[in-house]
Amino acid sequence: MAHGRATARTIATDGVANRLRFLALTNGRPFWDLVQSIQPVRCRLNAMLIDHAIREMPPRPEPLSTMADYTSWASLTDRTYSGRHMPPVAAAEGARPTPERAADLFTRGETMIACPRSTVLFAYFAQWFTDGFLRGDTHIPRDPRKNSSNHQIDLNQLYGLREEATAALRTFDGGLLKSQYINGGEFPPYLCENGKIKPEFAPLSVIRFAELTDAQRDTLFATGSDRGNIQLGFTMLTVLFLREHNRVARLLGQLCPRWDDERLFQTARNILIVLLIKLVVEEYINHITPYHFRFTLDSRLTTMLARAPWHRENWASVEFNLVYRWHSLIPSRLSVGGSELPMAQTLLGGALIAEHGLGRLFEDASRQRAGRIGLFNTDPVLREVDVASITDSRTLGLAPYNSYREHCRFPRVRGFEHVSGDERVSGALRELYRSVDDLDLYVGLFAEEPGAPDAILPPLLTKIIAIDAFSQALTNPLLAPRVSNAATFTPHGMRIIASTRTLSDVLHRNIPEDPGPRFVSMARKGLR
Repeated sequence: MAHGRATARTIATDGVANRLRFLALTNGRPFWDLVQSIQPVRCRLNAMLIDHAIREMPPRPEPLSTMADYTSWASLTDRTYSGRHMPPVAAAEGARPTPERAADLFTRGETMIACPRSTVLFAYFAQWFTDGFLRGDTHIPRDPRKNSSNHQIDLNQLYGLREEATAALRTFDGGLLKSQYINGGEFPPYLCENGKIKPEFAPLSVIRFAELTDAQRDTLFATGSDRGNIQLGFTMLTVLFLREHNRVARLLGQLCPRWDDERLFQTARNILIVLLIKLVVEEYINHITPYHFRFTLDSRLTTMLARAPWHRENWASVEFNLVYRWHSLIPSRLSVGGSELPMAQTLLGGALIAEHGLGRLFEDASRQRAGRIGLFNTDPVLREVDVASITDSRTLGLAPYNSYREHCRFPRVRGFEHVSGDERVSGALRELYRSVDDLDLYVGLFAEEPGAPDAILPPLLTKIIAIDAFSQALTNPLLAPRVSNAATFTPHGMRIIASTRTLSDVLHRNIPEDPGPRFVSMARKGLR
């Protein structure tokens, strides 16, 4: 009886069409295995499913941005303002709790609720990848309407946002990025000496640099992102992609001895950017979705989708930025080199990589379970981030949760018990909000229950992520039919991209100081 009630509630909240599609893709594995074994059918279905996922919301260009509540030429072209999916809405006075009280809904107790499928490596990758294009305003005071993004998957975590930053990171010899060797492993050079940024790295910046001691500053690596040293996982991934860039550049130098430094660098950069997009589609997105069908990235897909109505210039939306606050993924203590460290001790953690080795730390992250995304599961250290997220969403006048459900083709929910069958969650929402129609989008996104016991994300969050993630990745200019070819990447570069499916592939060709096999996965061992 309980299962029947839960199923009825799920159908009522998801809608019949959404639920039937979910059930079809998560059941009948033999059928999906057969479909994927027939290459022409697989290619066509791959394109159809991705296209359908993106069409669940109206396509870009958005009529509005955070510039104003009406459309103008500036609002359609000035991407220093964030895009927005829905017009601003004025909230009724007294219908919602303060941002501080609403943020209390996210705070973890003594025990973390574990994710059924994800590892800490998934959490590390999610933060590192999305920070490349979901970037807030860097001015003081900060303006929540503005952003500092290039709105592209362009690996600026490695190469920097601007050309002067890229130039500061290059050797201008053999297409290489500047590096140093520590304990046999290749790392970025140090940014500072005696607490001062070295003159060669003057175009680079670090968030909260003024708050650091001279000793802390001297441990910072010179990276393209101002957040490159913020946390151990972020730095690990930047180090890995630095090694891969220099590995590829050296190979190209051997294969194309007449090429100058500029062409070697730019070609290696092209290869690395598409390599990242491939990992996003084939490992990261496939991990997020609980489907039996596995999405792939190849030239046939991008050719099929090139004329889709959503195939427009990238412009990250404020909603996309908001849905990626997955702080509950991070355990309060992290496994590092055989020890469990409080999260705070992994901040500015670059020295830990050299101490324990890149391979060991990737394996540690792959063997530790991540937290489950949802309420009551975020370490208290990160509470202020939730306060700021709710405050920003209200400053921008984001429509409430139910309005976004309708915008994404879900039925509006009629009560808090339809948001979540967990009485702790629905009861807390009922206590803080006047009605379910007043529920903040940010709170509602994480209050929803996942669509299945082993699902990672709740339904509305999944849909918004799928729409923006696929359209963000597949509109990259390097994937355009006339660009994605051997002239852009070289035949060897095409083979590197084609043969790479996972982060494990990239890691195992870049740890000469620790060449043994390592378990590297966003999914727990034995799961996908």
